Amino acid sequence: MSTVRTKTITPSPLNAEAFSAYGDVIENTGSPDKIINQGKCGRFHDRANLDFGTGQAGISLFEAEARSLPYVVDMVERHPEGSQAFIPVDGVPMLVIVADDRDGKPVNLKAFISQPGQSINLHRGTWHGVLAPLDKAGRFVVVDRIGDGTNLEEHWFSDPWTVEVTDT
Repeated sequence: MSTVRTKTITPSPLNAEAFSAYGDVIENTGSPDKIINQGKCGRFHDRANLDFGTGQAGISLFEAEARSLPYVVDMVERHPEGSQAFIPVDGVPMLVIVADDRDGKPVNLKAFISQPGQSINLHRGTWHGVLAPLDKAGRFVVVDRIGDGTNLEEHWFSDPWTVEVTDT
């Protein structure tokens, strides 16, 4: 009889520095790069490295069911042909799971919780969890690659991970 071992991850608040190896945190921090629209709008310019390889950019709308902590991660995926951005429409925080790659397999899982006003752009080929709005359903604009070829790889863990807040 095999025993399933559960590994635990404690989520951190999402921030650009900690997330930089996996993608971009898209937010309007600091001063705008430009003031436009008759001085009534600040533009925070070019906040993500979008990469669609041989495909083209597509904009899709997603409706995702609520998730809650503790949260079990039994699968992660990646998109080898392009980046993928998630932009919350409703301001719902999301649980963001990412992992390093070692010889084509995800390792060293990390978990982040987005803050109000934050979106993410996952770099091409980054292992990540599924879209997981926390505590209530959410709508998202997703910008990703549209084109020929397979752009989805999944990895199912024999021993799942659990994301939970621990008392320290």
